[in-house]
Amino acid sequence: MQKIINHQVKGKRILLRVDLNCPLNDGKITSSTRIQAHSKTISELAARGARVIVLAHQGRFGGDDFISLEQHARILRDAIGRNVHFVDDVIGDRAKHAISKLQDGDVLVLENVRSLSCETDHPDGEGEIVSNLAPFADYFVLDALSIAHRKHSSIVGFTSRMPSFAGDVLASEIEAVDKVRHAKDVTFIFGGSKVEDSFAVMKKWLAEGRAKYILVGGALSVLLLYASGRSVGGSREYLKNAKLDAYVPEAKDLLQKYSDKIVLPLDVGLSIKMVRSESDSSTISHGEIWDIGEKTIAHFSDIISHSSVIVMNGPMGVYELDDFSKGTKAMLDAVARCDAFSLIGGGHTISAIEKFNIDKKYFGYVSLSGKALIEYLCGKSLPGVVSLDTSAKKFSSGKSHGV
Repeated sequence: MQKIINHQVKGKRILLRVDLNCPLNDGKITSSTRIQAHSKTISELAARGARVIVLAHQGRFGGDDFISLEQHARILRDAIGRNVHFVDDVIGDRAKHAISKLQDGDVLVLENVRSLSCETDHPDGEGEIVSNLAPFADYFVLDALSIAHRKHSSIVGFTSRMPSFAGDVLASEIEAVDKVRHAKDVTFIFGGSKVEDSFAVMKKWLAEGRAKYILVGGALSVLLLYASGRSVGGSREYLKNAKLDAYVPEAKDLLQKYSDKIVLPLDVGLSIKMVRSESDSSTISHGEIWDIGEKTIAHFSDIISHSSVIVMNGPMGVYELDDFSKGTKAMLDAVARCDAFSLIGGGHTISAIEKFNIDKKYFGYVSLSGKALIEYLCGKSLPGVVSLDTSAKKFSSGKSHGV
């Protein structure tokens, strides 16, 4: 896999696939973290004289979060401090005309690629988006690990047609995750609601003997506490409603095999009529588990302070409410204070960092990825990364291709 930072780009038309998918409220972007991250790659390419053609998506076709990228283009313009053109077209005459008019240093954002059925439905990852846009570009750059697990046309389709490279965000993220993938004695902090993802990582790393400890909060802790035979009070209904009962046998098996590695909460923050009440995890009678408790915070923080590599994915509870944000904030603070290399992932975890105004410089790497990060930590090959590797071999004919 070649990096675009090592390649001459002046005067070249570059198809740049980024992840601008943002959280929305009534159709308005509420957090532009991803736009800000990719703006650095876009700004650098433009400053080096490239003609940048941005490909991105927002939401799923037909969903409430499926909107135009015009708003994203405006935010990107403010982020890079130069004019950003937008066209409400992807492969039609308006898009092609806009591309043909680009000058060195120009940036053009095309419309939401998921407005095209071929983006997600084409069996071999190509389709009309590739056949229409490939003739108008010199290079393709993939700049997002967060979408690299998908075999979509705008992610894998161009790599067989032209020299293709990793952008700065993708390259940095892979480097950070590889530090973890090659490490031993990793401390994992898992929370949030995506139990399936947490289990996938747990099973692999525990079986390989490379997980030092797994500290659990959020829905995962509720499930594991219940599987251990303890009462979870009103959270029993949550397990049923969230269809997490299906994971109980698996949870029991993990606890039986790795009881010395999986660290359950000693106490919890219960919500009783929306008011926080501390309770030992062995004496829960009523209320819902919405956070880890004070004893658990101290215990987890001590383990974190003696760790060399840390992965945190998901909040410890309902961090959006101040009364139940203690656990999540304390874990992030503990990770920020320690000397370990830390990899932070998950959209809610990033939102928590922003809510608590913790400077990201105190973490080893804050990942923009969710599912792709989990799959990569599980050792799976990501189609987007594989296609870049294949392209590097196909087009490595000398210095003209950055070799």
